[in-house]
Amino acid sequence: MGHREYSIVSGSLFALVAAVHLLRIVYGVPVDVGGYAVPMAVSWFGFIVPAALSAWALRLVRPGAA
Repeated sequence: MGHREYSIVSGSLFALVAAVHLLRIVYGVPVDVGGYAVPMAVSWFGFIVPAALSAWALRLVRPGAA
């Protein structure tokens, strides 16, 4: 697997993770882990960071980007 393919796969996976967190934020889905309610702030962090990583990875795929 070359650099281009790796960037596409990782960028797509990060975008998927960001989308799931965004859906949790929009629909207000409660999440409990081991009886502990996970705060919505975790999903904001879980949306922003993977979205930025996805944009970064997919930007590397553009022609002329290095």
